[in-house]
Amino acid sequence: MKKVAIIMGSDSDLPVVEKAFSVLEEYGVPFEVHVYSAHRTPVEARDFSVNARENGFGAVIAAAGKAAHLAGAIAANTTLPVIGIPVKSSTLDGLDALLSTVQMPSGIPVATVAIDGAANAALLAVQILAVSDEELAKKLADSRAKAAQAVLEKNKLVSEKYNKY
Repeated sequence: MKKVAIIMGSDSDLPVVEKAFSVLEEYGVPFEVHVYSAHRTPVEARDFSVNARENGFGAVIAAAGKAAHLAGAIAANTTLPVIGIPVKSSTLDGLDALLSTVQMPSGIPVATVAIDGAANAALLAVQILAVSDEELAKKLADSRAKAAQAVLEKNKLVSEKYNKY
């Protein structure tokens, strides 16, 4: 199975990206975590990106706040799918990071999840890998069915309690 790379621009992003770890672990997807900055370690970020495919990765998650150039810098140097997580910072409540992540030029796509959306970033990475992995695809389908059943059970309880007329 291909691995997922989780790259963060700073270790201060760790509380956000940790939510991705548990999702990937739940699905049995191997991953590696690194800190590379698009601005402070551009050579290392580039080297990681250029070699990611041959190093066994199938998708890259990149989390950064403020200027949030990391996902774009990674995407510029690999043809693997890159998923950006805009991280909420003390300025502009993460809107700056969201706009920096989502506004990529034609030809260099970055999938972007919600501000601090690490769990969805991990799920999207799992879905990408599941395109060529039937076992992973089944795990996703089973998880969706379980979530739907939980909602239907809650609907039944609420309906029984409040729909008396």
